[in-house]
Amino acid sequence: MTSHAIPPVALSHDVKLDRLGEIAVKVGLGLAPGQELVMTAPFDALPLVRRITEHAYRAGASLVTTLFADEETTLARYRFAPDGAFDVASGWLYDGMASAFKAGAARLAIAGENPSLLAGQDPDRVSRANRARSKAYMPALELIAGFATNWTIVSYASPSWARAMFPDDPEDIAVARLWHAIFAASRVDGPDPVAAWTEHNAELQRRTALLNASRFAALHFRGPGTDLTVGLADDHEWNGGSTTAGNGLVCNANIPTEEVFTTPHKFRVDGRVRSTKPLSYNGTLIEDIAVKFEAGAIVDAQARTGQDVLLKVLETDEGSRRLGEVALVPFSSPISQSGLLFYNTLYDENAASHIALGQSYSKCIQNGVSRPKDELVTRGANDSLIHIDWMIGSGEVDVDGLRADGSAEPLMRKGDWVS
Repeated sequence: MTSHAIPPVALSHDVKLDRLGEIAVKVGLGLAPGQELVMTAPFDALPLVRRITEHAYRAGASLVTTLFADEETTLARYRFAPDGAFDVASGWLYDGMASAFKAGAARLAIAGENPSLLAGQDPDRVSRANRARSKAYMPALELIAGFATNWTIVSYASPSWARAMFPDDPEDIAVARLWHAIFAASRVDGPDPVAAWTEHNAELQRRTALLNASRFAALHFRGPGTDLTVGLADDHEWNGGSTTAGNGLVCNANIPTEEVFTTPHKFRVDGRVRSTKPLSYNGTLIEDIAVKFEAGAIVDAQARTGQDVLLKVLETDEGSRRLGEVALVPFSSPISQSGLLFYNTLYDENAASHIALGQSYSKCIQNGVSRPKDELVTRGANDSLIHIDWMIGSGEVDVDGLRADGSAEPLMRKGDWVS
């Protein structure tokens, strides 16, 4: 008797979108019954917002509040607002968000903006607007960076983002290709997406356990244009995959995620490093970043495009020239192997090892969530209004773990784990 395997039934776009909404709530947030949800999204993402809202209420959410953004109204500010308007931010709004998080609300952000939205705008105005927003958002950012509540980021294939990725395709084809990439990276396509995420989280946590047991004092990155030693914070702790927030709920902060990450020591970073992928920062594309660190701070910075914006970012505050995160991502990760450049940090950071300028995660210091801020600072954690990830890994980059006695252990060769 001969048996023939039945091919899996192709899932429709609507089914996949619904699955993404389910993953956002069950895996990304781990939303609890009775919990409020604060969501931000571009207008284009309304179909996903509706799916997430449905799944949130099915999970027992007491209230879902969504704040929408629109690219055309964002551009109208830069075209028509008086110059003084760029030093103003909606502090009342961010104070309200911080109050919601303190009261236990979950946080969900949907990404999908045009990566070059502000490319043609005055860099000084862009910098001032970003600085004003960062200052106003800081009370909420500290709660998110400290994992005081459960939070996550997912994405939506907006037409403007799709056109940036696939400029030679008709818009409908570009959007379809981007959706295919998002669904694949988010593990939506398999028979049981939630189970797939459970398995993936277990592997990331196995990797963090190995790194935590090694207690490396520093990491050494070597590659084209890169010879960088990143000292690690005292009592640092590696994290990856799902994590338990301060409210006891387990969440995946990024959907997708392929990284394991920890806190560098803000005074112990030295050498030169070159970016391996463009950085899309608040509508400006910054390409071919090359910087030099001395005693933890950037002392020289260049970029082929977006240099004016990069330099303005580095002037945000004292901590903006120092690192708040270092992350290891294998070159063989599914997002890397897709061969796509997403122009979106949520995806590109999961295709390559990366560093982040600015604010540290207290979660990446042992018992950091419950430690006072001054204790985190004494252990090397950085403090800043910003947290900006940019990619430094590739198939040409090697990484060693350095112990306190100076001995080295190979961690990555040609971008992939040694073991």
